[in-house]
Amino acid sequence: MGGCVSRRAFLGCSLAGGVLLGAQASGRTVSPVLDDDRWPKRPPVKIHTVYVGRTGDIYLSRPTEEIDKFKNYLAEVEKRLGDVQFTGGELIPPADAAAVLPQLPNAEGVLLFHLSGHGGGAPWEAMKQIVDAGLPTAVFSQPFSGHGWMYFPDWRKQGKKVVSLPTSDWGEIDRIAALMRVPPRLKQTRILVVRGPMGTPAACSAEQVKQRLGVDLVPITVEQTQEAFNAVDPAAAEKEAEAYWIGEAKKIVEPTRQEIIDATRFYLALKNLMIEHQATAVTSSNCMGDPAKGCLAFSKLNDMGFVGACEGDMDSTLTMLMFAYAFGVPGFISDPVFDTARNALIHFHCTSATCMDGPGGKRLPFSIRTQTDSHRGVALDVENRVGQPVTCAKFVNLDTLLVSSGKIIDVTHDTLGCRTQFVTEVADARKMFHNWGAGVLQGDTMTLLHRVVFYGDHMQSMNDLASLVGFKVVEEA
Repeated sequence: MGGCVSRRAFLGCSLAGGVLLGAQASGRTVSPVLDDDRWPKRPPVKIHTVYVGRTGDIYLSRPTEEIDKFKNYLAEVEKRLGDVQFTGGELIPPADAAAVLPQLPNAEGVLLFHLSGHGGGAPWEAMKQIVDAGLPTAVFSQPFSGHGWMYFPDWRKQGKKVVSLPTSDWGEIDRIAALMRVPPRLKQTRILVVRGPMGTPAACSAEQVKQRLGVDLVPITVEQTQEAFNAVDPAAAEKEAEAYWIGEAKKIVEPTRQEIIDATRFYLALKNLMIEHQATAVTSSNCMGDPAKGCLAFSKLNDMGFVGACEGDMDSTLTMLMFAYAFGVPGFISDPVFDTARNALIHFHCTSATCMDGPGGKRLPFSIRTQTDSHRGVALDVENRVGQPVTCAKFVNLDTLLVSSGKIIDVTHDTLGCRTQFVTEVADARKMFHNWGAGVLQGDTMTLLHRVVFYGDHMQSMNDLASLVGFKVVEEA
């Protein structure tokens, strides 16, 4: 089965949106597929770098020549991530905080290189002032860089937006730079919300979402989607349906060719609305209604590196955006059930990306089916990869990430569930069952039930992102 995008489209999309398939896993840039010049484009995220401490032939001090090696490495990180720019580069001493602080308003994050020092003196005071400036900050401290590392954890305990990296692995710089893009990208995000949001009260409040994350919610009526649908050329929809769905499917079971074309036409309608409003995400509480079910439309948007979320689920939409900006992977919104006999959580739904590794990756095998509940419309049965580590998450109440990890151990096709189904082995299914929602999530069935599954084990990175953004992490299993 072919890749998610053509080579030309993939190479041409590296400047948009800031979506990465973690450099620690692949070392390659993955951005949204810009198949139309009208899609919004964003400038690179600026991360200000500062080198702190004396260098040279001094006890517990890094070699002087290492600074140039760091600068060369950062240039390579810029190429790998595609949408990050490292600025600054001051050395303290001879510089001091007074030379650095005026530059920080021009950046979205700070990367401090701890070269030496035991936690006192002018360099240490400069580090504290930079941290207190309030930008998301990472401190890279290799072994034998002094004993100042003992004081770094206190910043996190004090609620500062700081991540400490006490490691010899320079690849951690790639990982943390990718995470630093999430806060500024969220502030640049607009989400189309069709027929109103669903979820926790905080996530459904446009004012609170804007204040907390900087995200704009754009209300869209069902009538607007109908008008956009009618404006799409049926011939263009047929061409798109044939190329991306009909010609690539493993098999087509229930839907007619015309139903697939209509579902594709709805995708093109949503795409046009997103471009019109400069949005990179859409969610709809009318996704089961006219002019067409949203399953196929959301699948394509997620394949492209954007976000399409069903049932108006704002909490899941925000979760998908965070993971997309940090790791470049789409989320699978799931209606899960437990099977403690297999120590497993079974995930299923009728909306699934086929590029679960991210844009540019190989498409998973899929069959075209109807939507299970109604036996109408067009949905996908995607065969997920057995053995794949996954992260299951949901950002709720705008302040807490519910998260767990697992591994896909089976793909099922039970007629009692939605079309795409897979079984994940978890740490402790019985404990997870009794801890569902962890006491912080209440609401209707959809709000309490939905979780989003992503390829990859991102547990550590999400804990680090929590420090950079300022939210709590609660493990459900």
